[in-house]
Amino acid sequence: MEANSGKSTTNASSLRWKILRRNLIRRSSSNSEDKSEMGIQRISRKATHGFNLIPFHLMKDCVEENVNPMDSSRNATLCYTLPVSNASQLILHQRADDMAHLNDFEVCNRYDIDNTGLVCQWPSEDVLAHYCLSHASIFRGKRVIELGSGYGLAGLIVAMTTEAREVFISDGNPQVVDYIQRNVNANSGSFGGTEVKPLMLHWGQEKDTDIANTVDVIIASDCTFFKEFHGALIRTIKSLLKEEGPSEAILFSPRRGNSLDKFLGEVKDSGLHFSTDEMYDTEVWRRHQGFVEGDDSWPNYEMDHCYPLLIRIT
Repeated sequence: MEANSGKSTTNASSLRWKILRRNLIRRSSSNSEDKSEMGIQRISRKATHGFNLIPFHLMKDCVEENVNPMDSSRNATLCYTLPVSNASQLILHQRADDMAHLNDFEVCNRYDIDNTGLVCQWPSEDVLAHYCLSHASIFRGKRVIELGSGYGLAGLIVAMTTEAREVFISDGNPQVVDYIQRNVNANSGSFGGTEVKPLMLHWGQEKDTDIANTVDVIIASDCTFFKEFHGALIRTIKSLLKEEGPSEAILFSPRRGNSLDKFLGEVKDSGLHFSTDEMYDTEVWRRHQGFVEGDDSWPNYEMDHCYPLLIRIT
């Protein structure tokens, strides 16, 4: 993990340990901790800013039905205003910023999964959601699944705005799937005739589901970082896409060193076809250039780690 601005590897490691410590030990910060906060923000790969392509605000004092008050105190509720005529507001329940729990890691070990879906809303999900809004015709009348969906922003947007026939919003982490279910419930009156289903889906086990070889469009964001999951993700894509008629997977992923290139090499070896596009949306590219040229509102921005490429797999 390289450091920014010429910082030594030791410095980077020290700051990342402070990130972990800050999330595990919740207490008032001391002056010395405050002084290191800027360094932490610059070295952390957690996205505290993002591209902000879809307007949203934090809903204060939001009481969620049928949720333990203790759990509610750990959560945040966001309200998205979709830039589509006659669209309802989208409600998204998620973990409060900087809230980590030791049992999260126990769940990851038990299911052989990662914990990234609970950490935050990642920038690639924001871009995927924006892309789905801008290309609604791709999904109209189709069976769609979002893989590794996290809190499900993109899948919910497809369900609310594109007239898709059926949308599955899936993840392999049961804690994440619980949030997906809550978010589907919160927006259930806004799906029109689209059927929306949360789904627990562990990559590599999709053949055991009823939707193998029946999906028209797969969407996913930032799912190629962990190289050990590449093979299972590719098998899942290949198994879910329907065999008769056109079908495709639409992924948004930053390069992140050589992880994306290795993934695409495995896609090719599997017999699937792919294309990549760097300049797929003028507004996303404009904001990217702003961050590169000095907009310090995203202090740890690097194209390699933050800017997602569009990958289409058929």
